[in-house]
Amino acid sequence: MSMFEDIPVDVGVIYEGERIRYADTQVELGGERIETKFELVRTKSPDEVEDGKINVIGPDIKDMKVGSSHPFGIYVEVAGKQIEQELEGVIERRIHEYCNFVEGLMHLNQRYDIWLRLSKKSFQKGFNSFSFLGKVLQRLFKSELPIIEKIEITFITDPEKVREMWKEALSIYEARDARARGMKDEEADRFYGCTLCQSFAPTHVCVITPQRYSNCGSISWFDGRASARVDPKGPVFEIDKGELLDPVKGEFAGVNEAVKKKSLGEVTRVCLYTAFGYPHTSCGCFEGAAFYIPEVDGFGIVHRGFKDVTVNGLPFSTIADSTAGGRQVDGFHGLSIEYMRSPKFLQADGGWNRIVWMPASVKERVKQFIPKELADKIATENEAKTISELKSFLEARAHPVVERWKAVPVEAVPEVVAEEAKEVPTMPLAAVPTVPIAAGGFKIILKDAKIHAKKVIIKRIEAKTAEKR
Repeated sequence: MSMFEDIPVDVGVIYEGERIRYADTQVELGGERIETKFELVRTKSPDEVEDGKINVIGPDIKDMKVGSSHPFGIYVEVAGKQIEQELEGVIERRIHEYCNFVEGLMHLNQRYDIWLRLSKKSFQKGFNSFSFLGKVLQRLFKSELPIIEKIEITFITDPEKVREMWKEALSIYEARDARARGMKDEEADRFYGCTLCQSFAPTHVCVITPQRYSNCGSISWFDGRASARVDPKGPVFEIDKGELLDPVKGEFAGVNEAVKKKSLGEVTRVCLYTAFGYPHTSCGCFEGAAFYIPEVDGFGIVHRGFKDVTVNGLPFSTIADSTAGGRQVDGFHGLSIEYMRSPKFLQADGGWNRIVWMPASVKERVKQFIPKELADKIATENEAKTISELKSFLEARAHPVVERWKAVPVEAVPEVVAEEAKEVPTMPLAAVPTVPIAAGGFKIILKDAKIHAKKVIIKRIEAKTAEKR
């Protein structure tokens, strides 16, 4: 007899990666439209957990209007002789996987970024209460992680209660992250990998080191070690570092070998500390993304919660689509907020000396880790909304990237008397490495390109004051 016989929809790995479009959505929980949402696991003593109990605080699924969006929290309490506090993040990340086993239920992201959609079809089949989801999660957790002896789950949709618990969850996430800081990649004898997101990004393999969190921001090196220990056949696994091939870019022979194997040969090389030249692959659950801005030769950062367009005119969704799916795209780089606090952050590209723009809310979160001499030189949406404004800001604040502009001399355009066009023989004008150019929703990538011009048109223009760059 199936362990899910009493669930009105199918449950199985076949449904991982299923996307639910808004038009097909019965209800939406969390997501881009909602500020307060979270999922949190806490370890408890056995006498604090009522095994098998499922609580719902606020409206249940059947009480929600079709197409509505709601604040949402999933609070899981677990107990067991072998359960330790450091396993909380490991267990928590499995919520993503197990929710996606449910037919017609989509779960994206993690921690304070969760986004769930239930399809109209599954609702019509009878999946109309959180009690069904609670049963699925409890049975899968106990089946896959036998160290969990008791489990109680609470679903929260009451807006005030969600906000209260959301604030508590944020402080717990920060405390976990702080515990993982301090250890260096050079001190670890091995790294860890994660393929949890391969249902959505088939070639993505997350490499987790002491100084490079998982892209989703929810698995530290210590979490990876704990997960691989309690579930050696699970999605988190050990990686033998192997020979250090490039200490600046962060290329390791063992990492290359592991990524090649887990991506089935699609990805053969990975450099952990750069956004160019075999950068780390990006899944779809990353907290934020770095994007190259060729006009200023620097990087912008944008996180999932940013609602406006970035300084180059693109929203987070477009930038995310430019790098998601397990691809390696030069200049576009999915990352966690915690990685921005690491000394290895884009080390090969200049680190913080190349960061020129980010949302004010992200800057506030990582301000203690931005070098003091750079803090007021990095623009936010409050100082620069366009590339032109960004250039002016960077020049006025003497950002380090401005020195890079001076390295490329620009010759003045000569004035000529005649209006008519003069043809010049074809000549190479530039040779550039891989550079992504994005604007207006389109992206062009130039790889080792040599640019030639068949014609150069020189025209006399009326004298006027040159615009300051």
